Amino acid sequence: MNLVVQSPEPFAAAHVKPLVALARGAQAHTIDGHALRIADADPRQRLDIESYCSTHALDYAFVEPGRTLRDFGLVAMDMDSTLITIECIDEIADFCGLKAEVSAITEASMRGEIKNFNESLTARVALLKGLDASALEHVFTERLRLSPGAQTMLAGAKAAGLSTLLVSGGFTFFTERLKAQLGLDFACANTLEIVDGKLTGKVTGEIVNASVKARTVRETCARLGIPTSRAIALGDGSNDLEMMAEVGLSVAFRAKPVVRAAASVAFNHVGLDGLLRLF
Repeated sequence: MNLVVQSPEPFAAAHVKPLVALARGAQAHTIDGHALRIADADPRQRLDIESYCSTHALDYAFVEPGRTLRDFGLVAMDMDSTLITIECIDEIADFCGLKAEVSAITEASMRGEIKNFNESLTARVALLKGLDASALEHVFTERLRLSPGAQTMLAGAKAAGLSTLLVSGGFTFFTERLKAQLGLDFACANTLEIVDGKLTGKVTGEIVNASVKARTVRETCARLGIPTSRAIALGDGSNDLEMMAEVGLSVAFRAKPVVRAAASVAFNHVGLDGLLRLF
């Protein structure tokens, strides 16, 4: 296997020899100023490599030799805390003075401590009842920011011929704007009900929970005529686990422990563009 090690800072030469020794690998090759590839690395050394990388704020991944980004046909992304840096519902709640309360529920849900996502979302949205819908625009224009490396990753994926899917337990107000802004191919999320310019505290239609996310990935792959093994999924919370289990490569991005443990690769330090350096 190849071992790819990445750093958010310029890759220090002092890491090369220790990593090659830990991986029991052959030659090391520089990918760019932030990443190193070690050939013939031993996956049985994972625990030692993980310990070293954790100590030095590095990310690592074992990658099959010869695999390329063009082997895939779809990259599916969660939105909140993955493609973007915020949890939109928490920021919306800030406009009615309930950010702390809503954030606590969001965190517990994403850690997997609240098992029923539908109930969690319904409870949080109910707290927004009566809020002026203009708060959504304020969140989008004033608080929403793309995660580091997002635009580079998307450009690289598109250049390699991959389609893009934004699939979120968040809200269409944000996913549709991001879809248009970033030129994404597909988007799926929940719709907040708005009546007379106010949030009603409800969502309309089917709630996009973990099962719906996974189904959306399967349906999108079928639409593209590719098996799910040719899809990549990026996420951070327990609501992403089912779709990540469907695909050929799953990436936990600055994720909760339960997600890091289940993913093929975890990016705890580098940006989303770390995906491009794997191949």
